[in-house]
Amino acid sequence: MSIRVLGVDPGLTRCGVGVVDVEPSRKVSLVSVDVFTSDAQLEAATRVGQIGAMLAKLIDDAKPNSIAIERVYADSNVSTVMGTAQISGVVMFLAHTRGIPVTLHTPTEVKAAVTGSGRANKDQVGKMVASILGLRIVPKPADAADSLAIAICHAWRALSIGTGAVSDSITPAQRAWRAAEIASQHKGKATH
Repeated sequence: MSIRVLGVDPGLTRCGVGVVDVEPSRKVSLVSVDVFTSDAQLEAATRVGQIGAMLAKLIDDAKPNSIAIERVYADSNVSTVMGTAQISGVVMFLAHTRGIPVTLHTPTEVKAAVTGSGRANKDQVGKMVASILGLRIVPKPADAADSLAIAICHAWRALSIGTGAVSDSITPAQRAWRAAEIASQHKGKATH
């Protein structure tokens, strides 16, 4: 029995969304891919609402078994981090109200799952996504390919532990990510 995963590369200006079906054999099929956008000239609440409405429709139409979101970490560029966090929160809320499990994956984890290297660049990730899905061209923009990579990473990890949802055990990449987040929080407290 296949599992359907919605991968989300969250963002307020561009939000990549990719839906894949994955067989127990790890064969991946593309269901849909898109990039939802909002106008940077609009107020944040309007933009979050617009992206949220598109996400709600996609979730209701695609009916994923699980949702995977890229966990974004940045020590600078607060406006980008805020938009990403806002859309991630919307996705988590929509999933919660529909009883769909949600998992966050680090960029390193996603790159390693899809390319074999946690240091792969966007071009390498896009090419591997296209290869895995049997596509002749790489989905564009990069947010689209990234959302599919997130979905593939999640599905393969879920299959490797024998469930449609990922357990609470964390990978070495997630452990390093959490350590970096904690260090960043302590750094922020020291300057206030």
